[in-house]
Formats: sequence, C-alpha cells, structure tokens
Amino acid sequence: MIVRSGPLSRALCCVLVSGALTGGAVAVSGTEAGAQTFFDRLFKTRAHKEHLRKVEAQRQRKKIKKIRVSSPKTYTYRPDMPKLVSLAGLATIEVAELVKHSVSLPLEVPFHDPAYAAADTVGAAFSASAEFSRARSHLTDYRIRALPEVADALKAHYKAQPSFIWVTDGRPNDRARAALAAFAAADTVGLAPDDYSVELPGSAAVASAGQPGAESPFDPDRTAIDFEMRMSAAALTYALDARRGRVDPNRLSGYHDLPRHAIDLSPVLETLASTSDVAAAFDAHHPVHPAFATLKADLAALRGAAEETERVEIAPKTFLKPGRSSPELANVIAAVKLNGSDALKADHAATLAAYDGAELYSDALVALVKDFQAEKKLTADGIIGQNTIRALVGVSNADKIRKIEFAMERLRWMPREFGTRHVFINQPAYTATYRHEGQEPLSMRAVVGKRSNQTSFFYDKIETVEYNPYWGVPRSIIVNEFIPKLSADPSYLDRQGYEVSTVRGQRVSSTAVDWYSVATGQSSINVRQPPGSRNALGELKIMFPNKHAIYMHDTPARNLFKRDRRAFSHGCIRLQHPRLMAAAVLQKDEAYIASRIAVGENDVDKVAEQIPVYSAYFTAWPKDAGGTGFYDDVYGRDGHLAKAIERTSAARHGNG
Repeated sequence: MIVRSGPLSRALCCVLVSGALTGGAVAVSGTEAGAQTFFDRLFKTRAHKEHLRKVEAQRQRKKIKKIRVSSPKTYTYRPDMPKLVSLAGLATIEVAELVKHSVSLPLEVPFHDPAYAAADTVGAAFSASAEFSRARSHLTDYRIRALPEVADALKAHYKAQPSFIWVTDGRPNDRARAALAAFAAADTVGLAPDDYSVELPGSAAVASAGQPGAESPFDPDRTAIDFEMRMSAAALTYALDARRGRVDPNRLSGYHDLPRHAIDLSPVLETLASTSDVAAAFDAHHPVHPAFATLKADLAALRGAAEETERVEIAPKTFLKPGRSSPELANVIAAVKLNGSDALKADHAATLAAYDGAELYSDALVALVKDFQAEKKLTADGIIGQNTIRALVGVSNADKIRKIEFAMERLRWMPREFGTRHVFINQPAYTATYRHEGQEPLSMRAVVGKRSNQTSFFYDKIETVEYNPYWGVPRSIIVNEFIPKLSADPSYLDRQGYEVSTVRGQRVSSTAVDWYSVATGQSSINVRQPPGSRNALGELKIMFPNKHAIYMHDTPARNLFKRDRRAFSHGCIRLQHPRLMAAAVLQKDEAYIASRIAVGENDVDKVAEQIPVYSAYFTAWPKDAGGTGFYDDVYGRDGHLAKAIERTSAARHGNG
C-alpha cells in the first residue's frame, strides 16, 4: 500500500501499525480518532449520495412507466337540442320601407286588421294571401319546438313570404300530402319517420300516410296556421338531416375530425312552395355520391326480403387450430353445408358424408375449411377464428339493414362531391382505393390502426410522395413505448440506429437525455429513424399533412397483408402496393417510382394537383363488383353511433 507523506497519511500509518501490533484492536489518539471520523464521513457521504441516486433513479423508473400519452376518447354524445321558439313576430307584417314617388312610408299593420285592405291598395306592398293574413294573428301567442337553425329559417321565410304553402281553402293541399308521404318514407333513406311526423285533426291517419282523403276544412284559422308551421318545421328539419346527418360526428369521439356542414336552409321552403314535384325537392338534399343510390336500393331489397333464412350459430369466441378439438366443430360443419357452394360440397362430399359430429378437427375437415376460406376470399390457413366464423355464420338481414342506415348517416358527414380523382380508405374493409373518373379503380389491401391506436375518420388532400423516408417518431410512441425501454437501457435508441436531437437540431446520444423530463412534458426531444431496410415506413410514404400525423406508407412487415383482420398499426395506413399508389397520385408509371427509390436518398415529389383523400369508416359500402359489402365493426363505432341516434331522437321528442 502506498501512503503519501503528510499529517493525514502519517495518522493513517499509525492506525494501521497499531492495529497490526495489537491483533486488530486499535487504540487511537484524539488526532487519530479525528482522522478516522473524517474518513467515515467522507466514504459514508459518497455511498449515501450514490444510494440516494439509485433510489431516485428507481423511483423515476417506476413513475415513468406509469406516464402515458392518452389515446383520443369516446364521448357521451350530446345531441342538438330543439328549443321552444315564439313566432309572435310573424303575427304582424312590418313594412320597413314602401317607396312611392320617392317617399318612404313606414307602416306596421296587423294582418287581421281592416287597415290591411288599405295597405294592399298601395301598389304590391304585400304578397300574403288573404287566407294567410286572416290566420296569422293566431301566432301572437304561438310557440313551436324546433332546432335553432330550423326556427331561424322558418321565421325568415314567412316574414319575407307570408302565405300558405301546405293549406289551400282551409284544407291540406296536394303539396302537403306529397310532403307527408316523403316524411313517412324517411326510413328508405336512413332517416326516422317519427322525426318529421305531423298529425292532422280529424283524418290524421289518412293525411299522414300521404293519401288523399275527404278532410274537413280546418276550423278555426288557428288550426290551419298551426298545421302550416309544423309542416314547414318538419320540412326544414328533414332537409337539414338529409344534407348533414342527424349526428355531429365530432361529438362521438376524438377519432372523428369532420367539419360539420353549414347548411343554408333559406331556399328550402321557397323551393317547396313553387315546385310541382315535392318528392324530388326533398331527394335533392340527400348525398349525390353513387354509393348512396346503391345503399338505398340494397336497403329496400333487404326490407322487402322474405323472413330471415336459416342460420347456424357458432360461439363467437371459438378459436380452433388443426389437430385440436372443440364442441363447436359440429356447428362449423353444419354452416359449411349451409353456406358453401355446390362445387365445394361436391369436392368434399365424402368428408361431409363421413362426418359423425366428432370434436376432433381432422386433416380432412381442415382441407374442407381451407377450401371454404378460399371461396370466401379469406386466408386459407384452416384456422377457425373470428373472420372464418363471420363467413360461416353470415350477417343477418337485421344487421345488414342497421349497417346500411349507419353508412347513409356517415355519408352525409362527407363532402357531396369526392372529386374526379381521390383516394378512399375504408378502415373496416382494410382497403385503400384510388379512383380516377373514366379509369378502372386501383384497390389494394391496407393495414390500419389497432383498437388502442385507431385510425381517425377525416379527410384531407395528398400533397407529396417521399422516397426513402425518415420516420419521425410521434411523441405518443416515444412516451408509451420507447421511454420504458430507455429507463432500463439508456442506450436503447443509439443501439437501434435512431437519431436523437434537440428541438434546435443538435444531435445527442440517447444516454444524455433526461427522459423523465421528456415524458412529463418539461422538455422536448426529436427522435427519427433514418432511411433503410429497418425503417418502419419502408420505401416511401404519401403525405397529406394533418394534426393526427396519419399518412399512407410502405412497410417491411409484408406478411400482415396476408391476414384477413389487419388492424396492427399505430394509426397510419400501410399499403400493400405503395409503388402503384404513388405512381397513380403522381400520374407516373411504376418504373419512375422504382428509379426514385433506387437512388437511395431521401427525396420528395410534389403532387401537382392535390388529391382528396378520405380516411373513412363504413361497415357497409358498395363493392366494385356490385352490391354492398358488409364489414366487421373493428373499432366498435357502430354501437356508439346507435346510441347517438337514440339520444337525438329522445331529444327531439322531448325525452332527452
């Protein structure tokens, strides 16, 4: 042992020698005792600090694992609320200005007052019919329950055009009967007839069905004006619902980002008052997208179908692999017999004839199921899971009707025109389709967000295609997935090849970052994965900048496209054929895209004509081959929409 000279070293030597001579029992002087106490304090302080540091690090690791960036929430839906609105302002006519010989003559005359006759002689000052003018005085104490937009449009129309639309000679006219027929048929277009019902005194049953009848004249005038106001309110509500839907999607969940349409109701009543085809006037408010017509036709066919055909029920959580056993196997084989094609059953006639209800999933039965899966365009792996069960059991007519009604509602949230060129992503169908008017659609399989990282329902415009892209890791993934790993291994990102930099762009090692501070939002850090074979975005990404950080891209995980249920991403859309999609949006050929990727450097092409892209959610949607396809409600959004519609109906009928 080397001991340097000095008072402290000499004291230490004395202690060591004395200890050696006495067999370890050391007697020390006051000076020596002070030296020993000093060393104890010195080493204990360092050890104590190190201990505290480890304890704090352990505490932070425990805390950091509990810190999460929350996913968007599902909300308790709050419907639009009708309000009780006074129409007293319509009981009188107000002429702000009447020009005659350049002289302004302010005038306010009650319509039931004899002075109206005098006012009517001063040119064409009033357009109200005598019938309406006689009845409108009853609006003095009249109130109607209506949505705010409806009430505003109602008052504006009758202030400008004070005349009956729905009443002629004290009776409901043909226009009223046509409107009542449209209201009664609202369910054919995915709306609820009860939301627009208007009862008639005396012969309500006949009139509300839109059938001509021998209705007695309204008596007194108050009844006529009441019917007029309720009919107009119903017509305006129908037009509003048909154009924008009954539900505000953004109140459903944070995964919905669809600006609610601002609807101009001012021309609705004027059009209805002048048209000879009331039904067509109402139809004009429904979506013009071709999908709506297909959905409407299929909805009518389903409602007109005979009673539900035979179905075989299979326990929904059944999961059976080849060689295993299940009591549900008998139901599986019965469903194949019921829903398999004649060709399939002919090919496997011996297997079906020999099956005796056994629970063992034998090789012969696996071959049967594989062919059934291939026939239904499923992955033919013989594994009986959710998708195979759905194909075996089928979707009931009642479920199909419900899905179509929801599809009609959702289509009303979208723009009326999708554009001559656009990309449509249907999340429940796991497909992405590029459409260009006059060309065959380009459709491909897609991977969408898992249930915990759902792909949002929104629309935007494609702006760029990026080759050999960097992947800028979102904060949610940094906090929820990377930081727990970094708390145990601070070099994790360095070893995995990620680039870590400050907000000013300075590159740093992942070991030098205070990740607890990052997790709690006290500081920011940028993490990105450089281009390469391991990059999560693959060869390219197609950008439509949005607040959800969602885009379309390639992926090295190509095996996922073989699966039927493809909800695996963090929210972005992975494409089965990204080069084809990039070529389509850029109006180039695939060879051009390949050449840009082959350079190996990060680069960008701008899309000359920004193309609309719709990241949508439809559990029923027309297929290119014809008819409507029905898809699993992967995120459970149909149930939430059903509750929102129920709450809307309750609010409209005074129960909300």
